[in-house]
Amino acid sequence: MVVKITRVAILFAVLSAAAAGCQMASATDTTLPVPATDEAVAPGAKLRTAVLAGGCFWGIQDVFEHVKGVVRATSGYSGGTAATAHYEIVSSGKTGHAESVEITYDPTKITYGQLLRVFLSVGHDPTQLDRQGPDSGIQYRSVIFYRDAEQQRVAEAYLAQLRAANVFPRPIVTRVTPLQAFYEAEGYHQDYARRNPNDRYIVYNDAPKVEHLQQQFPELYR
Repeated sequence: MVVKITRVAILFAVLSAAAAGCQMASATDTTLPVPATDEAVAPGAKLRTAVLAGGCFWGIQDVFEHVKGVVRATSGYSGGTAATAHYEIVSSGKTGHAESVEITYDPTKITYGQLLRVFLSVGHDPTQLDRQGPDSGIQYRSVIFYRDAEQQRVAEAYLAQLRAANVFPRPIVTRVTPLQAFYEAEGYHQDYARRNPNDRYIVYNDAPKVEHLQQQFPELYR
């Protein structure tokens, strides 16, 4: 907690001066098109998981905890080793980890493609390279960590669809990377936005994402 709060205090002056920019959860206010390619879902399908990274995991977790069909969202780390999956080390930007969120969902209620649509629409800005808003470093990069060939197929097809449609004013830099492992973050990071709604970082950077979710996807919001 000390490391993150210290960073927030240092950056507050910058956040105040650039509040409008920080409140933008994506590079466009336009709701993204429905994925033309999506996962196959059979009746009675079991719960599945998706791992996504797009800046500070507090906001990504909070967004998906408000999405219908999501059973659980967990903050953590992906891209590095178990030995370095600790916040203070990940924050150095030298571990290969990205702050990530593992999303457990019911595919009969929401599909993988729909999760990606939310992620790329309101979860973060997929055109920012190795940063999100006030946070800079590869630990804040935009990544879709796929678990299997089907997730890879859906992710790559959707990014190609968005690039062809020129829905963003800048190039999409989101990586599509095989998931090696997901390591759950420390307890004080879990549900941070819900537990600390008045935290200045949450107010400026993450609360607007949930508001955009409700506005752009009322059918998915809970």
